[in-house]
Amino acid sequence: MTNIPGIWGRRKVRDGTVVSDKMEKTIVVAVQSNIRHPLYKKTIRRVKKYMAHDEHGQAKIGDSVRIAEAAPTSKRKRWQLVEVLTRIELPEIAPEAIDSTLVQELAAPVAPPPPPAGEEAPEIEVVQADAGPEALETQEQTATAEMVAHQEPEVPPMEEEEPVQMDAAPEATEEGA
Repeated sequence: MTNIPGIWGRRKVRDGTVVSDKMEKTIVVAVQSNIRHPLYKKTIRRVKKYMAHDEHGQAKIGDSVRIAEAAPTSKRKRWQLVEVLTRIELPEIAPEAIDSTLVQELAAPVAPPPPPAGEEAPEIEVVQADAGPEALETQEQTATAEMVAHQEPEVPPMEEEEPVQMDAAPEATEEGA
């Protein structure tokens, strides 16, 4: 929203962040503006994207740049890169390299923690997620066997009672009991 007279005349000038540089000689710049809501008086953040002409490919993703209005270069490109205000340093590691190392780490089998001193480690049966209901039944049976071994009491199922209306007369509740 800045009109700076001078080298660019009375053309509009915007400062924003480069969000894409995948096209040749074109960058997409996100310009953020804060406005105040007329009724609720809350500050609202608006982001508008402009396609700008970058002749020499100076700007990269994340850079803070200044763009100015220019004659139409293409169907949607009506802005031109004036200068790169600040450059951002991107990490050297490519996302594919990060993903492959994480996959290798996650694929490695995880060893169970050692048992406390004087106790034997319980055997753990590994069941695949797509093994089927038979494998899950055997796992449930071993779980109940472990509960018996640890002498944990099983909780009996709750008895079902007839529902009583809350707004019923007291006589109706006594008859059902």
